[in-house]
This record gives sequence, structure tokens and C-alpha cells, in this order.
Amino acid sequence: MAEIMLALARTFASLRCGRVWLYVLTPALCALLLTIALAVWGLGWLAEQLLALPPMTWLAAWGLGWLATFLAWLGGWLAIFAVAYLVASLLAAIVILPLLLKHLSETEYRDLAMLGRDSFVAATLNSLGAALLFVLLWVLTIPLWLIPGLSLVVPLLLMAWLNRRTFAYDALSAHAGEEEWQVLSARHKGPFLLLGLCMALLAHVPLLGLLAPALAALAFVHYGLESLRRLRQEALPGEWQSGHE
Repeated sequence: MAEIMLALARTFASLRCGRVWLYVLTPALCALLLTIALAVWGLGWLAEQLLALPPMTWLAAWGLGWLATFLAWLGGWLAIFAVAYLVASLLAAIVILPLLLKHLSETEYRDLAMLGRDSFVAATLNSLGAALLFVLLWVLTIPLWLIPGLSLVVPLLLMAWLNRRTFAYDALSAHAGEEEWQVLSARHKGPFLLLGLCMALLAHVPLLGLLAPALAALAFVHYGLESLRRLRQEALPGEWQSGHE
């Protein structure tokens, strides 16, 4: 937990840099514009489609039309929010994270040698694969939203998983060697998910939530590189290089 708090503290400390703010605001602006566009042109249609499907039709047949309408509009908003968050996450992972990684590698983590494979294609495929699985899991878990409380818990867990799956690998692919990545992914599997959950909670804060995807990318870079630094410090001298000669 202390490592997560350190990563979050460093994340917000990085916002003192104007360049970082530019990186963070770009996905947020895209998410805001997409949310507005989908709400204006698609929310009503989406709510109507949900009203025509079970279990909304069942609720209407039971005389609970008001509840069916409420759940349909709520489902529409959640779907729009999920799409906007997903697009912002892809933008943050594919475009923004490499820029953040380059900035932090040249400032706070200059001691870490880049021993991984900095593959744009591999990182992009990882992000797209995570996005497709996220959409599939979102659709499959829709029936669970009818259970009181799960309509909030399920989206949070899905977003936490998306953050971990997308940003953990991308943050370390350029610096960590294959063996190092295997050790870190196994050792920090739980903390990675917990960090993803923290950023998913941030995504539900009004206005501030628009910054969540880029802030998640920044937090995972800090957490991942600091974990890699400590792993190399634990290793025997010469086993892993911690810097260039």
C-alpha cells in the first residue's frame, strides 16, 4: 500500500510541470467532447432500445414502468460513460503514455536503463486487446446491474481491470527485460489491480474523472518504474544493469 501511495503522490507532484498538464488534458478534452456528442445524439435512442429489452420489459409488465425507465436511462448514461472512458484510455495508452514515459525517463528515472523492447505495435495490440475484452465483459455483466449495489461495483471492477491490463504492461515494456517483467507482473499483480481501482474511483468524481485515464497512465508509469528500480537494487551486482555506463 505504501508503494501505491508513493506512486499517487508522485503522480500529483508531476502535475507541477506544464508539459504533463498538456498530456493529461488531451484525453480529458476528447472524453468530454465524446460524452457530450453521445449524450445529445444517442442517449434517447439508447434508452429506448434498453426499454424494449428484458428485464426492462418485465418491469413494465409488472407495473414498474417508472423503474424500467429509470434503469434504461441510467444504463444509457453508464454505457456512454464507458465508451468515453474506453476511448480516453486507448488514447492515453497509445499516445499519451509514451510521451509521459519519455518525460519521466529523462527526469525522475534517469538511472533506469531501457532493457525491454520498446514496441509501439506490441503496446498498441495490448491496449486494443484489453479494450475488446473490456467491452465483452461489460456486455456479459449487464444482468448483474439489477442486483442492488452491483451497478456501481461491477463498472468499478471492470475499469480497475482495464487500467491494470492496459497501463501496467505499457509502462514497463521499454525498460523491463522479459525476466524482469515476469517477476514484476507476478509480484505486483494485486497492487497493480488496487492502483487501477484507485484510478477507477477517481473516474467517478465529477469533472476530475475526465482526467482519470491520463492520470492512470502517469500513476502506472511511476509505480512501474519505481518497482523496477527496487527490483534491480535487490538483484546481485551485475545481474541487471541499473544504468548506462
